[in-house]
Amino acid sequence: MGADAPPHDDSLPGPLVGADWLARRLGTPGLLVLDASVGAHRGSAERIVGAIPFDLDGPLSDHTGPLPHTMPAAGRFTEELRALGLHDGDTAVVYDAAGIYSSARAWWMLRAMGLDRVAVLDGGLPGWVAAGLPTESGAPTALPERGDFTAVPRPGLFVGADEVAAALSDPTSAVFDARSRERFRGTAPEPRAGLRGGHMPGAVSLPFTDVQHEGRMRPAAELRAAFAARAQDRERLFFSCGSGVTACVLTLGAALAGYRDLAVYDGSWSEWGLPSEGRPVVTGREAEPG
Repeated sequence: MGADAPPHDDSLPGPLVGADWLARRLGTPGLLVLDASVGAHRGSAERIVGAIPFDLDGPLSDHTGPLPHTMPAAGRFTEELRALGLHDGDTAVVYDAAGIYSSARAWWMLRAMGLDRVAVLDGGLPGWVAAGLPTESGAPTALPERGDFTAVPRPGLFVGADEVAAALSDPTSAVFDARSRERFRGTAPEPRAGLRGGHMPGAVSLPFTDVQHEGRMRPAAELRAAFAARAQDRERLFFSCGSGVTACVLTLGAALAGYRDLAVYDGSWSEWGLPSEGRPVVTGREAEPG
């Protein structure tokens, strides 16, 4: 938040906020609302009043390599977030137009780059609209004032294939796969050409849709039961999906369930599933408890 701005509300309750919480604070200095919609929802004609695009399909992913939606370098991230008007110490609430899909990716990216005060809007834009809360359309009326945010990367929140491979054989770690059960088993084709079907040996299946109900995250007790049934007594949790987006929905669910030692595989199946990688792949129901 800028030096001359009044202090913002200090009551961010956790990594998930409801529409009522945000509606009471909309327009508060030091609070940014970020639209992290991707794909067909990117650049939606309707948005929460004052929301700013957090463009995961654009500059907020690294396009210098072959993998989709991977993290940009800290310097690039700093510049992009300053352009969005983010200051050190600000609060960010991220949402998407699908409900809870890509917003969790934006939340985890901001956490990984050192922003503590960031939360996902439960229910996303559909929940906001259903509640009769204000939206706008058309081009933003004004560009945000440039912020002073500086990314300070936190090691270990995003990891690569070698760390995941080590976790698969570590009795204190569990690797979760957020893709559909059919893709996990290898009975449905991968949406990206050239990828093998199946899953990592030792990974456990928990589709990201299972931790939600009607576009909102399930209660903490239900989430804890779902993760505990698969992780058992393992507390170091790793998350993978197709391209590192819906893995973050599971990460959000695990955080709400009380887990703290969490990591997202940035390359996810877009990397592991490549034949050229030579990583082991299995099919069927192996390691699919519950």
